Amino acid sequence: MLGAVATGHPRTSDAAVAMLREGGNAFDAIVAAGFAAAVAEPGFTSLGGGGFLLARTAEAEEVLFDFFVDTPGRGAPGQDRDPHFLPVTIQFPGSEQVFNVGRGSVAVPGVLAGLLHVHRRLGRLPLRSVVAPAAVLARGGVVVTGLQAYVLGLLTPILGLEGGHLYTPSGRAPAEGERLRNPDLAAFLEALPEDGGSRFYSGELAARIVADMHQGQGLLTADDLAAYRVLEREPLEVEYRDRRVLTNPAPSWGGGLVAFGLDELARSDLPRLEPDGPEHAVALAATLEAMERHHVEGAGRGFSRGTTHASVADAHGNVASMTTSNGEGSGYVVPGAGIMLNNMLGEDDLHPDGFHSSPPGQRVASMMSPSLIEDEAGPDLVLGSGGSKRIRTAVLQVAQRSVDFGTPLPQAVAAPRMHWDGEVLQVEPGLAEATLAALRHRWPVNLWPEPNLYFGGVHAVAPRRGQAAGDARRGGAAQIVA
Repeated sequence: MLGAVATGHPRTSDAAVAMLREGGNAFDAIVAAGFAAAVAEPGFTSLGGGGFLLARTAEAEEVLFDFFVDTPGRGAPGQDRDPHFLPVTIQFPGSEQVFNVGRGSVAVPGVLAGLLHVHRRLGRLPLRSVVAPAAVLARGGVVVTGLQAYVLGLLTPILGLEGGHLYTPSGRAPAEGERLRNPDLAAFLEALPEDGGSRFYSGELAARIVADMHQGQGLLTADDLAAYRVLEREPLEVEYRDRRVLTNPAPSWGGGLVAFGLDELARSDLPRLEPDGPEHAVALAATLEAMERHHVEGAGRGFSRGTTHASVADAHGNVASMTTSNGEGSGYVVPGAGIMLNNMLGEDDLHPDGFHSSPPGQRVASMMSPSLIEDEAGPDLVLGSGGSKRIRTAVLQVAQRSVDFGTPLPQAVAAPRMHWDGEVLQVEPGLAEATLAALRHRWPVNLWPEPNLYFGGVHAVAPRRGQAAGDARRGGAAQIVA
Protein backbone atom coordinates (compact mmCIF):
# COMPACT_ATOMS: atom_id res chain seq x y z
CA MET A 1 0.00 0.00 0.00
CA LEU A 2 1.41 3.36 -1.06
CA GLY A 3 1.05 6.75 0.54
CA ALA A 4 -1.20 9.08 -1.44
CA VAL A 5 -2.27 12.71 -1.11
CA ALA A 6 -4.88 14.79 -2.95
CA THR A 7 -5.73 18.36 -1.95
CA GLY A 8 -6.88 21.68 -3.37
CA HIS A 9 -3.46 23.23 -4.02
CA PRO A 10 0.08 22.02 -4.86
CA ARG A 11 1.54 23.62 -1.72
CA THR A 12 -1.15 22.01 0.43
CA SER A 13 -0.22 18.63 -1.01
CA ASP A 14 3.48 19.35 -0.50
CA ALA A 15 2.85 19.91 3.22
CA ALA A 16 1.12 16.55 3.56
CA VAL A 17 3.78 14.72 1.56
CA ALA A 18 6.53 16.26 3.71
CA MET A 19 4.93 14.73 6.82
CA LEU A 20 4.75 11.27 5.27
CA ARG A 21 8.39 11.48 4.25
CA GLU A 22 9.38 12.59 7.78
CA GLY A 23 7.84 9.42 9.19
CA GLY A 24 4.47 10.85 10.10
CA ASN A 25 1.19 9.06 9.55
CA ALA A 26 -1.86 10.04 7.50
CA PHE A 27 -3.20 12.14 10.37
CA ASP A 28 -0.01 14.18 10.70
CA ALA A 29 -0.18 14.67 6.95
CA ILE A 30 -3.79 15.78 6.76
CA VAL A 31 -3.41 18.15 9.72
CA ALA A 32 -0.37 19.68 8.02
CA ALA A 33 -2.49 19.98 4.87
CA GLY A 34 -5.21 21.73 6.86
CA PHE A 35 -2.80 24.33 8.20
CA ALA A 36 -1.20 24.80 4.78
CA ALA A 37 -4.58 25.16 3.06
CA ALA A 38 -5.41 28.02 5.41
CA VAL A 39 -2.44 29.83 3.85
CA ALA A 40 -2.52 28.57 0.26
CA GLU A 41 -6.31 28.50 -0.30
CA PRO A 42 -7.62 31.72 1.28
CA GLY A 43 -10.71 31.84 -0.93
CA PHE A 44 -11.88 28.46 0.30
CA THR A 45 -10.77 27.83 3.88
CA SER A 46 -9.33 29.37 7.05
CA LEU A 47 -8.43 28.46 10.62
CA GLY A 48 -11.44 30.64 11.46
CA GLY A 49 -13.93 28.38 9.65
CA GLY A 50 -15.38 24.93 10.26
CA GLY A 51 -15.03 21.38 8.97
CA PHE A 52 -15.15 17.61 9.36
CA LEU A 53 -12.54 14.86 9.24
CA LEU A 54 -13.30 11.17 8.71
CA ALA A 55 -10.51 8.94 10.05
CA ARG A 56 -9.91 5.21 9.77
CA THR A 57 -6.79 3.92 11.48
CA ALA A 58 -4.73 0.91 10.47
CA GLU A 59 -6.24 -0.78 13.54
CA ALA A 60 -9.74 -0.17 12.07
CA GLU A 61 -10.79 2.57 14.50
CA GLU A 62 -13.32 4.78 12.70
CA VAL A 63 -14.14 8.32 13.86
CA LEU A 64 -15.85 11.34 12.37
CA PHE A 65 -14.38 14.48 13.93
CA ASP A 66 -16.94 17.29 13.81
CA PHE A 67 -15.34 20.70 14.14
CA PHE A 68 -17.93 22.70 12.27
CA VAL A 69 -19.16 26.03 13.60
CA ASP A 70 -21.49 26.66 16.55
CA THR A 71 -24.18 29.30 16.73
CA PRO A 72 -22.81 32.14 18.90
CA GLY A 73 -24.33 34.11 21.76
CA ARG A 74 -23.51 32.13 24.90
CA GLY A 75 -23.70 34.36 27.93
CA ALA A 76 -25.25 37.28 26.05
CA PRO A 77 -28.71 38.71 26.80
CA GLY A 78 -31.32 37.40 24.43
CA GLN A 79 -32.27 40.85 23.16
CA ASP A 80 -28.71 41.34 21.92
CA ARG A 81 -28.81 38.29 19.66
CA ASP A 82 -29.82 40.15 16.48
CA PRO A 83 -26.76 40.05 14.20
CA HIS A 84 -25.79 43.12 12.22
CA PHE A 85 -24.90 42.18 8.67
CA LEU A 86 -23.14 44.06 5.91
CA PRO A 87 -24.68 43.00 2.57
CA VAL A 88 -22.07 42.65 -0.17
CA THR A 89 -22.94 41.96 -3.81
CA ILE A 90 -20.66 39.53 -5.64
CA GLN A 91 -20.73 39.56 -9.44
CA PHE A 92 -20.67 36.00 -10.73
CA PRO A 93 -20.62 35.28 -14.47
CA GLY A 94 -24.16 35.86 -15.69
CA SER A 95 -25.61 36.68 -12.27
CA GLU A 96 -25.01 38.45 -8.98
CA GLN A 97 -25.54 37.30 -5.41
CA VAL A 98 -25.77 39.19 -2.14
CA PHE A 99 -23.89 37.76 0.86
CA ASN A 100 -24.23 38.87 4.47
CA VAL A 101 -20.76 39.51 5.90
CA GLY A 102 -19.22 41.73 8.56
CA ARG A 103 -18.68 40.99 12.24
CA GLY A 104 -22.32 40.08 12.77
CA SER A 105 -21.94 37.14 10.38
CA VAL A 106 -19.28 35.29 12.42
CA ALA A 107 -20.15 31.91 13.94
CA VAL A 108 -17.95 30.16 16.52
CA PRO A 109 -14.88 28.91 14.57
CA GLY A 110 -13.75 25.29 14.79
CA VAL A 111 -10.99 24.53 12.26
CA LEU A 112 -8.09 25.44 14.56
CA ALA A 113 -9.55 23.39 17.42
CA GLY A 114 -10.25 20.50 15.05
CA LEU A 115 -6.74 20.30 13.61
CA LEU A 116 -5.19 20.44 17.06
CA HIS A 117 -7.61 17.82 18.41
CA VAL A 118 -6.94 15.35 15.59
CA HIS A 119 -3.19 15.82 15.95
CA ARG A 120 -3.32 15.14 19.70
CA ARG A 121 -5.60 12.17 19.19
CA LEU A 122 -3.98 10.38 16.25
CA GLY A 123 -0.80 12.18 15.18
CA ARG A 124 2.75 10.95 15.63
CA LEU A 125 5.06 13.88 14.81
CA PRO A 126 5.62 16.94 17.05
CA LEU A 127 3.16 19.76 16.39
CA ARG A 128 6.05 22.06 15.51
CA SER A 129 6.92 19.82 12.56
CA VAL A 130 3.29 19.63 11.45
CA VAL A 131 2.71 23.40 11.34
CA ALA A 132 6.14 24.23 9.90
CA PRO A 133 5.20 23.98 6.19
CA ALA A 134 2.26 26.36 6.70
CA ALA A 135 4.38 28.81 8.69
CA VAL A 136 7.02 28.85 5.94
CA LEU A 137 4.33 29.46 3.32
CA ALA A 138 2.75 32.27 5.30
CA ARG A 139 6.07 34.05 5.83
CA GLY A 140 7.49 33.52 2.35
CA GLY A 141 4.23 33.88 0.47
CA VAL A 142 2.19 31.78 -1.93
CA VAL A 143 2.14 32.43 -5.66
CA VAL A 144 -1.43 33.11 -6.83
CA THR A 145 -2.71 30.61 -9.40
CA GLY A 146 -5.09 31.44 -12.22
CA LEU A 147 -8.02 29.86 -10.37
CA GLN A 148 -7.18 31.74 -7.19
CA ALA A 149 -6.92 35.03 -9.06
CA TYR A 150 -10.44 34.39 -10.35
CA VAL A 151 -11.89 33.39 -6.96
CA LEU A 152 -10.13 36.15 -5.03
CA GLY A 153 -11.26 38.61 -7.66
CA LEU A 154 -14.88 37.61 -7.09
CA LEU A 155 -14.45 37.89 -3.31
CA THR A 156 -12.48 41.16 -3.29
CA PRO A 157 -15.43 43.21 -1.91
CA ILE A 158 -15.38 40.88 1.14
CA LEU A 159 -11.68 40.16 1.52
CA GLY A 160 -10.87 43.86 1.31
CA LEU A 161 -13.23 44.93 4.11
CA GLU A 162 -10.72 44.51 6.95
CA GLY A 163 -8.17 42.27 5.24
CA GLY A 164 -6.98 44.50 2.44
CA HIS A 165 -3.43 44.46 3.76
CA LEU A 166 -3.40 40.69 3.20
CA TYR A 167 -5.58 40.04 0.16
CA THR A 168 -5.61 43.30 -1.81
CA PRO A 169 -2.25 44.88 -0.90
CA SER A 170 -2.16 46.84 -4.16
CA GLY A 171 -5.74 48.03 -3.79
CA ARG A 172 -7.04 45.42 -6.24
CA ALA A 173 -7.45 41.70 -6.54
CA PRO A 174 -4.13 39.85 -6.82
CA ALA A 175 -3.19 38.73 -10.31
CA GLU A 176 -1.92 35.31 -11.34
CA GLY A 177 1.77 35.03 -10.52
CA GLU A 178 1.74 37.57 -7.69
CA ARG A 179 2.71 36.46 -4.21
CA LEU A 180 0.52 36.78 -1.11
CA ARG A 181 2.23 36.89 2.28
CA ASN A 182 0.73 36.69 5.78
CA PRO A 183 3.44 37.42 8.37
CA ASP A 184 0.94 37.65 11.24
CA LEU A 185 -0.33 34.14 10.48
CA ALA A 186 3.28 32.92 10.22
CA ALA A 187 4.00 34.25 13.72
CA PHE A 188 0.77 32.75 15.05
CA LEU A 189 1.68 29.32 13.64
CA GLU A 190 5.24 29.50 14.94
CA ALA A 191 3.90 30.18 18.46
CA LEU A 192 1.17 27.54 18.27
CA PRO A 193 3.22 24.59 19.60
CA GLU A 194 3.76 26.49 22.86
CA ASP A 195 0.25 27.80 23.47
CA GLY A 196 -1.73 24.95 21.89
CA GLY A 197 -4.42 27.31 20.63
CA SER A 198 -5.20 28.78 24.06
CA ARG A 199 -4.50 32.36 22.90
CA PHE A 200 -7.20 32.02 20.26
CA TYR A 201 -9.91 30.39 22.36
CA SER A 202 -9.29 31.86 25.82
CA GLY A 203 -6.22 34.16 25.84
CA GLU A 204 -5.33 37.61 24.60
CA LEU A 205 -6.40 36.94 21.02
CA ALA A 206 -9.78 35.73 22.26
CA ALA A 207 -10.15 38.94 24.29
CA ARG A 208 -9.35 41.04 21.21
CA ILE A 209 -11.82 39.08 19.07
CA VAL A 210 -14.58 39.49 21.63
CA ALA A 211 -13.93 43.22 21.99
CA ASP A 212 -14.04 43.66 18.23
CA MET A 213 -17.24 41.64 18.00
CA HIS A 214 -18.86 43.81 20.64
CA GLN A 215 -17.76 46.97 18.90
CA GLY A 216 -18.93 45.68 15.53
CA GLN A 217 -22.27 44.38 16.84
CA GLY A 218 -21.33 40.74 16.36
CA LEU A 219 -22.65 37.87 18.46
CA LEU A 220 -19.45 35.93 19.22
CA THR A 221 -18.70 35.97 22.96
CA ALA A 222 -15.90 34.89 25.30
CA ASP A 223 -18.15 32.08 26.52
CA ASP A 224 -18.56 30.86 22.92
CA LEU A 225 -14.82 30.61 22.33
CA ALA A 226 -14.04 29.05 25.71
CA ALA A 227 -16.84 26.48 25.42
CA TYR A 228 -16.10 25.28 21.87
CA ARG A 229 -15.43 21.54 21.67
CA VAL A 230 -14.59 19.13 18.86
CA LEU A 231 -17.16 16.33 18.72
CA GLU A 232 -16.32 12.72 17.89
CA ARG A 233 -19.12 10.86 16.14
CA GLU A 234 -19.66 7.39 14.77
CA PRO A 235 -19.55 7.61 10.97
CA LEU A 236 -22.68 6.91 8.94
CA GLU A 237 -22.26 3.44 7.44
CA VAL A 238 -24.10 2.18 4.33
CA GLU A 239 -23.56 -0.56 1.76
CA TYR A 240 -23.20 -0.02 -1.96
CA ARG A 241 -22.89 -3.08 -4.20
CA ASP A 242 -20.28 -5.18 -2.39
CA ARG A 243 -18.63 -2.21 -0.71
CA ARG A 244 -18.90 -0.54 2.68
CA VAL A 245 -19.25 3.24 2.63
CA LEU A 246 -18.49 5.54 5.57
CA THR A 247 -19.51 9.20 5.49
CA ASN A 248 -20.63 12.19 7.57
CA PRO A 249 -23.50 11.32 9.97
CA ALA A 250 -26.36 13.40 11.37
CA PRO A 251 -26.88 16.13 12.39
CA SER A 252 -25.20 17.14 9.13
CA TRP A 253 -27.09 16.37 5.93
CA GLY A 254 -24.48 15.79 3.26
CA GLY A 255 -23.50 12.22 4.14
CA GLY A 256 -27.11 11.13 4.43
CA LEU A 257 -27.84 12.50 0.96
CA VAL A 258 -24.84 10.68 -0.51
CA ALA A 259 -26.13 7.49 1.14
CA PHE A 260 -29.61 8.13 -0.27
CA GLY A 261 -28.19 8.58 -3.78
CA LEU A 262 -26.12 5.40 -3.60
CA ASP A 263 -29.20 3.48 -2.46
CA GLU A 264 -31.19 4.90 -5.39
CA LEU A 265 -28.48 3.81 -7.83
CA ALA A 266 -28.28 0.34 -6.27
CA ARG A 267 -32.05 -0.12 -6.52
CA SER A 268 -32.08 0.98 -10.16
CA ASP A 269 -30.24 -2.31 -10.86
CA LEU A 270 -28.69 -1.00 -14.05
CA PRO A 271 -26.43 -3.32 -16.01
CA ARG A 272 -22.83 -2.18 -16.01
CA LEU A 273 -23.14 -0.04 -19.13
CA GLU A 274 -20.89 2.63 -20.54
CA PRO A 275 -21.10 5.38 -17.88
CA ASP A 276 -21.69 8.18 -20.42
CA GLY A 277 -24.22 6.26 -22.51
CA PRO A 278 -27.88 7.40 -22.77
CA GLU A 279 -29.43 4.72 -20.55
CA HIS A 280 -26.97 5.18 -17.72
CA ALA A 281 -26.99 8.99 -17.95
CA VAL A 282 -30.80 9.08 -17.71
CA ALA A 283 -30.77 6.78 -14.66
CA LEU A 284 -28.06 8.89 -13.03
CA ALA A 285 -29.93 12.13 -13.71
CA ALA A 286 -33.09 10.60 -12.22
CA THR A 287 -31.07 9.77 -9.09
CA LEU A 288 -29.77 13.34 -8.87
CA GLU A 289 -33.33 14.62 -9.18
CA ALA A 290 -34.46 12.27 -6.39
CA MET A 291 -31.58 13.49 -4.20
CA GLU A 292 -32.67 17.10 -4.63
CA ARG A 293 -36.27 16.20 -3.84
CA HIS A 294 -35.19 14.28 -0.75
CA HIS A 295 -32.99 17.23 0.24
CA VAL A 296 -35.81 19.76 -0.04
CA GLU A 297 -38.49 17.59 1.55
CA GLY A 298 -36.57 15.90 4.32
CA ALA A 299 -33.07 17.16 4.89
CA GLY A 300 -33.44 20.91 4.88
CA ARG A 301 -30.58 23.06 3.66
CA GLY A 302 -26.93 22.96 4.48
CA PHE A 303 -23.85 25.06 3.98
CA SER A 304 -20.54 24.59 2.24
CA ARG A 305 -19.92 27.17 -0.47
CA GLY A 306 -16.32 28.37 -0.25
CA THR A 307 -14.92 24.94 0.58
CA THR A 308 -11.88 22.72 0.07
CA HIS A 309 -11.08 19.06 0.65
CA ALA A 310 -8.05 16.85 1.34
CA SER A 311 -7.68 13.07 1.18
CA VAL A 312 -4.62 11.23 2.55
CA ALA A 313 -3.49 7.63 2.93
CA ASP A 314 -0.21 6.38 4.36
CA ALA A 315 1.69 3.17 3.68
CA HIS A 316 0.52 1.61 6.95
CA GLY A 317 -3.22 1.59 6.24
CA ASN A 318 -4.28 4.84 7.93
CA VAL A 319 -6.60 7.03 5.85
CA ALA A 320 -8.18 10.44 6.39
CA SER A 321 -10.75 12.54 4.52
CA MET A 322 -11.22 16.20 5.54
CA THR A 323 -13.47 18.98 4.26
CA THR A 324 -13.20 22.55 5.57
CA SER A 325 -14.82 25.88 4.75
CA ASN A 326 -14.77 29.56 5.64
CA GLY A 327 -17.84 30.48 3.62
CA GLU A 328 -16.98 33.61 1.71
CA GLY A 329 -15.28 34.96 4.84
CA SER A 330 -16.71 37.69 7.07
CA GLY A 331 -14.15 40.29 6.07
CA TYR A 332 -12.91 40.44 9.69
CA VAL A 333 -9.27 39.43 10.22
CA VAL A 334 -8.09 38.72 13.78
CA PRO A 335 -5.51 41.42 14.56
CA GLY A 336 -2.06 39.98 15.10
CA ALA A 337 -3.05 36.51 13.88
CA GLY A 338 -3.84 36.99 10.19
CA ILE A 339 -6.90 34.70 10.43
CA MET A 340 -10.09 35.73 8.65
CA LEU A 341 -13.18 34.50 10.50
CA ASN A 342 -16.12 32.89 8.74
CA ASN A 343 -19.44 34.44 7.67
CA MET A 344 -21.55 31.33 8.29
CA LEU A 345 -24.02 33.14 10.51
CA GLY A 346 -25.03 35.22 7.49
CA GLU A 347 -25.58 32.30 5.11
CA ASP A 348 -29.22 31.58 4.30
CA ASP A 349 -28.25 27.99 3.41
CA LEU A 350 -27.35 27.52 7.07
CA HIS A 351 -30.60 28.86 8.46
CA PRO A 352 -33.68 27.39 6.74
CA ASP A 353 -35.88 28.68 9.55
CA GLY A 354 -34.46 32.21 9.37
CA PHE A 355 -31.33 33.97 10.59
CA HIS A 356 -30.45 33.64 14.30
CA SER A 357 -33.36 31.21 14.81
CA SER A 358 -31.21 28.61 16.57
CA PRO A 359 -30.16 29.01 20.22
CA PRO A 360 -26.53 29.75 21.13
CA GLY A 361 -24.14 26.82 21.33
CA GLN A 362 -25.80 24.64 18.70
CA ARG A 363 -23.62 22.78 16.21
CA VAL A 364 -24.63 23.81 12.71
CA ALA A 365 -25.40 21.22 10.04
CA SER A 366 -23.54 21.06 6.75
CA MET A 367 -23.50 19.53 3.29
CA MET A 368 -19.87 18.46 3.68
CA SER A 369 -19.41 14.75 3.01
CA PRO A 370 -15.90 13.42 3.68
CA SER A 371 -16.22 9.76 2.71
CA LEU A 372 -14.45 6.41 2.54
CA ILE A 373 -15.25 3.30 0.52
CA GLU A 374 -13.76 -0.07 1.45
CA ASP A 375 -14.00 -3.69 0.36
CA GLU A 376 -13.01 -6.88 2.15
CA ALA A 377 -9.33 -5.94 1.81
CA GLY A 378 -9.75 -2.56 3.50
CA PRO A 379 -9.88 1.08 2.35
CA ASP A 380 -10.14 1.39 -1.41
CA LEU A 381 -11.25 4.98 -2.08
CA VAL A 382 -10.98 8.12 0.08
CA LEU A 383 -12.81 11.17 -1.25
CA GLY A 384 -14.76 14.33 -0.61
CA SER A 385 -15.53 17.63 -2.29
CA GLY A 386 -16.28 21.30 -1.96
CA GLY A 387 -19.17 22.88 -3.80
CA SER A 388 -22.25 23.58 -1.65
CA LYS A 389 -25.19 21.45 -2.82
CA ARG A 390 -23.01 19.97 -5.58
CA ILE A 391 -20.89 18.19 -2.94
CA ARG A 392 -23.31 15.27 -2.75
CA THR A 393 -23.66 14.88 -6.52
CA ALA A 394 -19.91 15.20 -7.14
CA VAL A 395 -19.03 12.58 -4.51
CA LEU A 396 -21.77 10.27 -5.79
CA GLN A 397 -20.64 10.41 -9.42
CA VAL A 398 -16.95 9.84 -8.72
CA ALA A 399 -17.76 6.99 -6.31
CA GLN A 400 -20.06 5.30 -8.80
CA ARG A 401 -17.61 5.48 -11.68
CA SER A 402 -14.91 4.02 -9.46
CA VAL A 403 -17.01 1.19 -8.01
CA ASP A 404 -19.33 0.26 -10.87
CA PHE A 405 -17.03 0.78 -13.83
CA GLY A 406 -13.54 0.47 -12.36
CA THR A 407 -12.65 3.82 -13.91
CA PRO A 408 -9.12 4.91 -12.97
CA LEU A 409 -9.35 7.67 -10.39
CA PRO A 410 -7.95 10.56 -12.47
CA GLN A 411 -10.48 9.83 -15.22
CA ALA A 412 -13.32 9.35 -12.74
CA VAL A 413 -12.61 12.77 -11.22
CA ALA A 414 -12.20 14.51 -14.60
CA ALA A 415 -15.30 12.96 -16.20
CA PRO A 416 -18.20 15.31 -17.05
CA ARG A 417 -20.67 15.81 -14.21
CA MET A 418 -24.34 16.62 -13.92
CA HIS A 419 -26.37 18.34 -11.21
CA TRP A 420 -30.14 18.79 -10.91
CA ASP A 421 -30.68 22.20 -9.29
CA GLY A 422 -34.43 21.83 -8.81
CA GLU A 423 -35.34 23.37 -12.15
CA VAL A 424 -32.63 22.59 -14.69
CA LEU A 425 -30.19 19.72 -15.26
CA GLN A 426 -26.78 21.38 -15.25
CA VAL A 427 -24.39 19.39 -17.46
CA GLU A 428 -20.69 19.71 -18.15
CA PRO A 429 -19.40 19.26 -21.72
CA GLY A 430 -18.13 15.91 -22.97
CA LEU A 431 -21.25 13.77 -23.32
CA ALA A 432 -22.20 12.35 -26.72
CA GLU A 433 -25.04 13.96 -28.67
CA ALA A 434 -27.19 10.83 -28.27
CA THR A 435 -26.78 11.06 -24.48
CA LEU A 436 -27.63 14.77 -24.44
CA ALA A 437 -30.70 14.10 -26.59
CA ALA A 438 -31.91 11.44 -24.14
CA LEU A 439 -31.44 13.84 -21.23
CA ARG A 440 -33.21 16.70 -23.04
CA HIS A 441 -36.16 14.44 -23.74
CA ARG A 442 -36.88 14.31 -19.99
CA TRP A 443 -35.34 17.44 -18.44
CA PRO A 444 -34.45 21.01 -19.38
CA VAL A 445 -30.67 20.93 -19.87
CA ASN A 446 -28.13 23.71 -19.46
CA LEU A 447 -24.93 22.60 -21.20
CA TRP A 448 -21.90 24.41 -19.80
CA PRO A 449 -19.14 25.46 -22.23
CA GLU A 450 -16.37 24.03 -20.04
CA PRO A 451 -15.84 22.23 -16.71
CA ASN A 452 -16.36 24.56 -13.76
CA LEU A 453 -15.84 24.75 -9.99
CA TYR A 454 -19.65 24.94 -9.73
CA PHE A 455 -19.59 21.14 -10.08
CA GLY A 456 -17.41 20.66 -7.00
CA GLY A 457 -13.81 19.72 -6.46
CA VAL A 458 -13.29 16.03 -5.66
CA HIS A 459 -9.79 15.36 -4.33
CA ALA A 460 -9.45 11.60 -3.89
CA VAL A 461 -6.95 8.80 -3.32
CA ALA A 462 -7.13 5.07 -4.00
CA PRO A 463 -4.09 3.85 -2.05
CA ARG A 464 -4.17 0.14 -2.94
CA ARG A 465 -4.40 1.04 -6.61
CA GLY A 466 -1.60 3.58 -6.28
CA GLN A 467 -3.87 6.33 -7.63
CA ALA A 468 -4.56 9.90 -6.54
CA ALA A 469 -6.43 12.72 -8.25
CA GLY A 470 -6.79 16.43 -7.55
CA ASP A 471 -9.78 18.00 -9.25
CA ALA A 472 -8.70 20.65 -11.76
CA ARG A 473 -12.06 22.39 -11.28
CA ARG A 474 -10.76 23.64 -7.93
CA GLY A 475 -7.01 23.72 -8.45
CA GLY A 476 -6.41 20.20 -7.14
CA ALA A 477 -2.99 18.59 -6.82
CA ALA A 478 -2.18 14.93 -6.10
CA GLN A 479 0.97 12.97 -5.29
CA ILE A 480 1.86 9.33 -4.71
CA VAL A 481 4.44 8.72 -1.98
CA ALA A 482 6.46 5.54 -2.50
